[in-house]
Amino acid sequence: MKAIVHVTLKPGVLDPQGKAIGHALGTLGFIGVGEVRQGKVIEIELDETDPARAKNAVKSMCDKLLANTVIENYAIRIEG
Repeated sequence: MKAIVHVTLKPGVLDPQGKAIGHALGTLGFIGVGEVRQGKVIEIELDETDPARAKNAVKSMCDKLLANTVIENYAIRIEG
């Protein structure tokens, strides 16, 4: 079973990497680009067959290590 975790900054949290990406896109000639927000994707292979238990385990991983829940949100997707 595989878990895919998307971690993003919460709305209102300053995102200097997103701003740098947005600026670089403009200098490369891409017009019409609005706000850019940067995040990360984490893929985890699990030795679990129950999707609910897998999701609970990954939620615990996110809360303890993978995301800074003060400034970041996360979304978990479990694939069979």
